[in-house]
Amino acid sequence: MLATAFLGTGQAAGVEIGSNMMFQARFARVAKPGLWTVSRAYGGAAAAVAPVSADGTASRALLTGTIALAAAVNRRRRRSLLPWRGVRSAATAAASADGPYDYDLFTIGGGSGGVRGSRWAASQFGAKVGLAELPFAIVSDKLTAGGLGGTCVIRGCVPKKLMIYGSHLHEDLKDAAGYGWSLPEGTEPKLDWDKLVAAKDAEVTRLNGIYKKLLDGAGVQHFEGYARVVDPHTVDVDGKKYTAKYICVATGGRATRLPIPGCDLDGVVTSDEALALPKLPKKLVVIGGGYIAVEFACYFHGYGSEVHLVFRQDTPLGGFDQDVRDHLLEVLKAKGIHVHSGESPLSIEAAGEGQLSFKTDKGTEVVADNVMFATGRRPSSADLGLEKVGVDLCPKSGKILVDEYSRTNVDSIFAIGDVTDRINLTPVALMEGMAMARTMFAGAPSKPDYEGVPCAVFSQPPIGSCGLTEPDAAKKYGSVDVYVTKFKTMKHTMPTGRGEEERMMMKMIVVSEGFDHADKVVGCHMVGAEAGDMMQGIGVAMKAGAKKAHFDATIGIHPTSAEEWCTMRTKTRTTTAAEVA
Repeated sequence: MLATAFLGTGQAAGVEIGSNMMFQARFARVAKPGLWTVSRAYGGAAAAVAPVSADGTASRALLTGTIALAAAVNRRRRRSLLPWRGVRSAATAAASADGPYDYDLFTIGGGSGGVRGSRWAASQFGAKVGLAELPFAIVSDKLTAGGLGGTCVIRGCVPKKLMIYGSHLHEDLKDAAGYGWSLPEGTEPKLDWDKLVAAKDAEVTRLNGIYKKLLDGAGVQHFEGYARVVDPHTVDVDGKKYTAKYICVATGGRATRLPIPGCDLDGVVTSDEALALPKLPKKLVVIGGGYIAVEFACYFHGYGSEVHLVFRQDTPLGGFDQDVRDHLLEVLKAKGIHVHSGESPLSIEAAGEGQLSFKTDKGTEVVADNVMFATGRRPSSADLGLEKVGVDLCPKSGKILVDEYSRTNVDSIFAIGDVTDRINLTPVALMEGMAMARTMFAGAPSKPDYEGVPCAVFSQPPIGSCGLTEPDAAKKYGSVDVYVTKFKTMKHTMPTGRGEEERMMMKMIVVSEGFDHADKVVGCHMVGAEAGDMMQGIGVAMKAGAKKAHFDATIGIHPTSAEEWCTMRTKTRTTTAAEVA
């Protein structure tokens, strides 16, 4: 039987506390005759406590002095039965429950999105949550090794950024000579690769432990093992089954290798293994033109490796604004990275003494210590039992197909993060996790907002981007004015010898006068030092609907590179929809 509770004023009622004191009930609990039912008031200040009668209704005779008791009860973690649609009261929610489950939510995958969604459901909405993730390891394995924190924390964003910091220090040492610093004659900076990798691994291990503490603190039960979906409400973790009202799949993605001869030879790696190489390669081939390829090419070059970057297109970073792509290509070449554009990988062969011979379709051959595939990532949706349950997957990519609320075609199963291949960024996965928890347990659907998501590429120099590219903006708004500036940064006006390879580019795209949303800033893109940090602030301005006039009226901070955003007055060109059609 179900206890009666109500959500909101004007509905068939509430329960009296003391002298006719009414309150709005937020949660309902499943109760049995003879037991007590509790309904939490908004704000957590009071609750109604009443015995349940044999017919399942709550008695109106309440204990005196229940306010103090209610406050204590409110501190207890509670299960929410609110589905996301068609529910107008907690009583209706309870009545619509299919039956008892082990958990309100069970999450498969302990990366950024899975952990955030699980914690949010438990801590904000009182849901009982379980989460399964593979045991921790620096290098992942599909069936046996993963770890809380997922790709971003263990073998992606965080360790990569740490290694990039170290790589850039080498360049800073070179720059120091232009400012009067010098090393003792005949000496060079010496890199201890083992020490570097050990320090990176220690930090990643620490963060993995923090994720475990965060789950524990929220009351989420963590299972270490391989999880599969058995049916719409059941998950199997290494042979043990658990039921849940909702299941969330947050298994992320995995690095891919092109199926060319030699793709699995020793010394051929992906981004996972590249962050844990036992020694720094003297010569490295990086296959790919996306952000992962560019970042790794730059960071290995910074440590002193001879790097060959191979990609099929004319310029790297497909999908980014063309001015960014063109400028980056110039910078990569100026830095001394060997760029092989317009070439496709053909084969990899063992070349003796632990080396590899890499060949392209244009006849290029490079003998290197390592070959790295940075040719994209694929959603980790295979071998999870999803097809048997009837969850729709994209036949080509394997991504889990979801609606705008992250719900699959199976009502009780949701998916968030890279496994859905929407915008594959950690902050986006966090947003999706929180929106999912609100959809499940707050009584109203919540959509993630993908408008104007800023991003960065941690190349050297880095790239920042927010909003639309020039062609996309022209198509959407009809006509846009484009402002572009390029300059040598102040740091490199001193004789560092690296002015051209650190040359900065900034671009602003604005809706033209005479068109809807005239003067609105709809795209900002840059290449240069601290691009990611700058673009975070630009993202806030664009989210608020900033116009070019707002940038023009803002006083810049001098001397900084960032002030250029406020001083771009000369229009470079106007681009119309007809020109890019």
